[in-house]
Amino acid sequence: MWQSCVGELVILVNKTQDWAFDRKNIADCIVKGQRYFKVEVQQHWLLDKLYDEILKKMVKTNEMKNIYLYAIFILSSVPMSLYAQDTKFKDKYTYQVREERGDLNNDGKLDKITVKMDPVDDTRPLRLQIFLSQPNRKLTLAVSSTKIIEPQYPVENQGKFNGYQIPDFFIEKGILKMWSEIKGGNITYNFKYNNGNFELINVNKLTNDATKGYIDEDTIFTETNFDLVTGVRTETDEISGSVKPLKVRKKIVLIRPLPKIQDFKFSDQELY
Repeated sequence: MWQSCVGELVILVNKTQDWAFDRKNIADCIVKGQRYFKVEVQQHWLLDKLYDEILKKMVKTNEMKNIYLYAIFILSSVPMSLYAQDTKFKDKYTYQVREERGDLNNDGKLDKITVKMDPVDDTRPLRLQIFLSQPNRKLTLAVSSTKIIEPQYPVENQGKFNGYQIPDFFIEKGILKMWSEIKGGNITYNFKYNNGNFELINVNKLTNDATKGYIDEDTIFTETNFDLVTGVRTETDEISGSVKPLKVRKKIVLIRPLPKIQDFKFSDQELY
C-alpha cells in the first residue's frame, strides 16, 4: 500500500518527546504533497492505516509485558489468589485507541467518546463508550457497546486480521459520526441524541466497482445517502470528474423505531 504512494509521508508533531501516538499531538500530515483533512477520505484512510499498523506493534509489546506479569503472578499464586477473590472485577478494555470530545446533548458542556481495546483477547475486541457531562460537569457513562465495532481478528477469520482500520468518531454540531471502512469504500453513520438515546438518523456510503486493485478513469463510484428520518434512500452513480451522474435511483425505506446506538451491530451495514 505504501509503495503505491511513490513519495514520502511527513508527520508534524507538537511535542517531539511525546511517543504515546496521541492524535492530539499531531499538528499536520502530508502525503505526496497533500495535507490531511477529515474531509479528504483517501488521505484519512491512508494515514489511519499507518496509525493501526503502529497500534498492532504496540499491542504486541503489551502482550510481552502481560506474559511477564503473568509469570510473576504464578510465583505468588496462593496469597495472590486469595487476595484476588476479594477484589472487584478488573476492566479488560485497557488500551485506548480513540477519544473525541464535544457537546452531544446540546447542554453547552463537553461530552466524551472513547474506544478501547482488550489487548489480551486473541480477537482484539473493541468497546465504544459515551460519557455525558452532568450539571456538576462530571462525566457519567450513558452508552457502552462491544457490538458496534468488529474485532480486529474475528473468530470467523480464524486468527486473521479483518482488513479494516478501527472506525473513527467525530462530533459535529451535536451529531455523533462514525466513519468505517467497508469492502470497496467507506460508510458514515450519524447518530443524534434524542430522549435519552442516540438514534441513527442518516447513513452515507461510498463504494466503487474497481476490480483490478486500483481506481482508474473507468471506475464507477456509487454514493448512497439514506435519510432515516424521512425514509428517502438515494443512490447516485458517477465517474470521477464527470459533470452529470450516470444514474440516480431513489426509493422510500421506513425504519421505525429509529435504530439506537446501543443496539447497533457492525454487521448492520448490510441493511443500509
